[in-house]
Amino acid sequence: MTTLKIRELKAQRSKLGKEATAIMQAATDASRAMTPDEETKFDSIMDERDKLDATIERAERLLEDDRRSVDDLPDDDPNRPGGRGAEERMDAWNAYLRNGRSALSATQARALNAGNDPEGGFLVAPEQFVQQLLANVDDMMPIRGLATVQRLTMAESLGIPTRDADLDDATWTSEVATGNQDDALRFGKRELRPHPLAKRVKISRTLLRKATMSPEAIVRERMAYRHGTAQENAFMTGDGNQKPLGLFTPGNAELGGITTSRDLDVPTDGTNFVHNSTDGFAADALIDAKYTLKSQYHRRARWLFHRLVLAEVRKIKDANDQYIWKAGLGDQPDTILEIPYVLSEFAPSTMADNDYIGMLGDFSFYWIVDALQFEIQRLVELYAEANQVGFIGRAEADAMPVLEEPFVRLQSNDTVA
Repeated sequence: MTTLKIRELKAQRSKLGKEATAIMQAATDASRAMTPDEETKFDSIMDERDKLDATIERAERLLEDDRRSVDDLPDDDPNRPGGRGAEERMDAWNAYLRNGRSALSATQARALNAGNDPEGGFLVAPEQFVQQLLANVDDMMPIRGLATVQRLTMAESLGIPTRDADLDDATWTSEVATGNQDDALRFGKRELRPHPLAKRVKISRTLLRKATMSPEAIVRERMAYRHGTAQENAFMTGDGNQKPLGLFTPGNAELGGITTSRDLDVPTDGTNFVHNSTDGFAADALIDAKYTLKSQYHRRARWLFHRLVLAEVRKIKDANDQYIWKAGLGDQPDTILEIPYVLSEFAPSTMADNDYIGMLGDFSFYWIVDALQFEIQRLVELYAEANQVGFIGRAEADAMPVLEEPFVRLQSNDTVA
């Protein structure tokens, strides 16, 4: 996708933001809540805007990857686009894939077959075939992009020193005095030890040979994605037992992580946020959350919600009947109380009493450690008797919040009997 097309998408996004703001402003100016028709139109506009956000993000990422891959090549490299060796390289790559000699990935624990349509046969077509795969959109996985990611090379684990106790303030004294001796400074350690994550698939040699689309490329892409979703899920709710410790898992002295001391109640009725003088204002609770977080963290802070919870957050008004959600104009992101937000399909999505419903935090203090980022092992002989080739995708990772102070976790408090 070209830079011009991305600019067009951003212009569409800005236009939708203005339309959504106009609907909210009309209701506010009339000192009333949005009508059902206005809410339906508002939600429709924002759903379309969210889809544009995802499309723009993916397009910019692909454009940046293309730029980097080209910039890394010398000017005289034949593999540059349009270079003298580009066509030969592509032909060799296709042959390499068709012969089953590449290290590729997979997502299913059963064989893909040319003789069974749903398991791969649709890729083998005697008729003219459209070179495009139709599929549901992939879930977004934001945390790895916001977190601090470390890579282990030799050691089995990563130790992170922590300051568990600090010195007292300096004391005012005379010119020749040195103040009282202070021995309070104490250090601790957080340890991250990567855990294995694996997936296996078998592909028939017949399918590899006959397919008009590359089943290897499809399987590789899905394998990488499913490893990513498994990790993102653990980053949210992992229990720390042979897997990462999630952001929404209460921590303790043994586990570390974010303890319940960082939880803050938000008034709900079990399904929606409450904003009235009798049961409390959800807006006030979110304002409390913002200022429970030290101002030093605000610059990199983000709200984190599931899309279903965000749909309700967008409707929250403060005591002055003003919406706390604001549409970003141009390239600026949408904000809640002047702080941007991110969405994850793996964040909590329900609002029953005591459910976690979101959080605010500086996610650079969520550390991810990779010992093996992603690797494919090809099994040539193991399934030869069945005329199949096996692939195992492996990764090794661990993660946890290394400090709890940069996070405030939101918890539903059903105030309406």
